[in-house]
Amino acid sequence: MAKMLNNTLKTIEQYKSRNPHYEELLQILEEILILREEYSKRMTDGVFIVDESHVHQKLAGGLPLVDFSRNNFDLTEPKKYFFDLMNIARKRSPEETKTIEDGLISGELDYEAMVRESFTLRTDNDIPEEDEKLFDLLSLFIEESLRPALEWLVSNYHEVIKSSQWAEGYCPVCGKEPKIGELREEEGFRYLFCNQCGCEWDYLRIKCPFCGNDDQQTLAYFTIEDEEKYRVDVCNKCKRYIKTVDFRKANEEANLDVEDIATLHLDMLANEEGYE
Repeated sequence: MAKMLNNTLKTIEQYKSRNPHYEELLQILEEILILREEYSKRMTDGVFIVDESHVHQKLAGGLPLVDFSRNNFDLTEPKKYFFDLMNIARKRSPEETKTIEDGLISGELDYEAMVRESFTLRTDNDIPEEDEKLFDLLSLFIEESLRPALEWLVSNYHEVIKSSQWAEGYCPVCGKEPKIGELREEEGFRYLFCNQCGCEWDYLRIKCPFCGNDDQQTLAYFTIEDEEKYRVDVCNKCKRYIKTVDFRKANEEANLDVEDIATLHLDMLANEEGYE
């Protein structure tokens, strides 16, 4: 893990010099990854309980391992991580951070409720414009606070998931939709990545992970000049998109947490073209 973290931090430093526009976001990610490593080392037991007798049936039925509608999780450790993440936020957004912390202390905000709500799809229209920055901050750290505990599940159930031949476009561990994927191996197999828990799973290359559309006439992709390692796969049926990286020619290993930030310009281009 330490070696992997060191390699990732080196990659982040390289990207900072190449993409100064993303320097601040990459610096935040760097601090998060260092803190995440500390909490990951503490994970010797599962926070999210999975019924072993139903694992194969759930995966075969297209159900993720974790059901966040249940309330039987001990979120003590993720909550500690959340408050430590607030130290990262405080340096950059002191007012918004204080508002969050005051809300948690007063009971106006409930951490456990926010975790459950984070697994309910919401749109920007649901959020008052003046609260967007606060909501973005909350969303980022609520999601990240669960990452070490969910990574523990990913590690423990990796082989089970692989053998289950999971064929859904959403994550087999937590149910979140992917934002980014990667083409690997000589054949160019596609793997989707879950930013929430770090799970990766293979998925058909010519198929929309969001609506299941496999009509080649309504599936397309676009690229940017001089960025041959990146593309955006789009579906003209549901108007959704997913970013895809292809490091095969460069013979490099992609860290999709980093690549998701380093390709934010692709998100903006996709949105400008009418894709969500």
